[in-house]
Amino acid sequence: MEDALTQWDEAITQWDEAVDYFTGPKFWFTIGEGALQIIAILAISYLIIKVGNRVISQFFARRREGPFSITERREATLKKLIINALRYVVYFTAFIMILETFTLDIGALLAGAGIAGLAIGFGAQNLVRDIISGFFIIFEDQFSVGDYILASGVEGIVEEVGIRTCKIKGFTGEVHILPNGNVTQVTNYSIHNSFAIVDVSIAYEENIEKAEQVIADLLEELPDRYPEMITVPELLGVQNLAASEVVIRIMAEVEPMEHFSMSRAIRKEVKNRLDMEGIEIPFPRLVMYSRHEEETAQEPSKTGG
Repeated sequence: MEDALTQWDEAITQWDEAVDYFTGPKFWFTIGEGALQIIAILAISYLIIKVGNRVISQFFARRREGPFSITERREATLKKLIINALRYVVYFTAFIMILETFTLDIGALLAGAGIAGLAIGFGAQNLVRDIISGFFIIFEDQFSVGDYILASGVEGIVEEVGIRTCKIKGFTGEVHILPNGNVTQVTNYSIHNSFAIVDVSIAYEENIEKAEQVIADLLEELPDRYPEMITVPELLGVQNLAASEVVIRIMAEVEPMEHFSMSRAIRKEVKNRLDMEGIEIPFPRLVMYSRHEEETAQEPSKTGG
């Protein structure tokens, strides 16, 4: 009985001490100090990221003007990658500092995380492959932000090249996220100049030499109207003799990824010029013979002696 009363008294004493601690000024001072430290860590992290982003942008702007300048596409890729890496480092450091405010043993935590990471690494081979592939994509400049590429069956404009994944945006707005390890073959349409190839159909009844001369005169005028054209478009000549038309081919060297728009512009210009010169573009034709006409044509004449 006395032992039970003693334990009861000890429990009441401990409860009173706990209530006094949580309601006392020391506890709330500790909480407030910790909250202020966390707010200060987050504020400093935000400022470091903002200042770092500005410094990185200014650095690449100066590199663009210096003797060791880089292309805009590579600049956009490297700048975004470095900004993301800076953000990850700052977030990780802030997380460690916040844990320290809770008086946790960071050394033991990091040691345990290292052992766990080593164990996880054996099963994370795909992650390691993605990171290594991403490094070589950036180092070899296989493609950059803003390039139009075809990779792993996905075609579109590169929006982001990260350490582990890359983002490609299609023409209809969808964004494809590809692990870098799956990018085994890339077709980049944005590195070199493109070629716009246009086929023009002329009716058989027209004078082909005259049509070619009219088109050749027009092509001389196009580079002044369209700065995207590198050189004067070339008239290659008759490409095909179709059922009801003569096909003439035009080829123009244009800036990267401008061949779609320039092909449409050349078709419009050629159509308007041929209409002005009275040269006909063929349309489908169908010749029909009636049975009565065939019989009349085959019936012998009944007149005469």
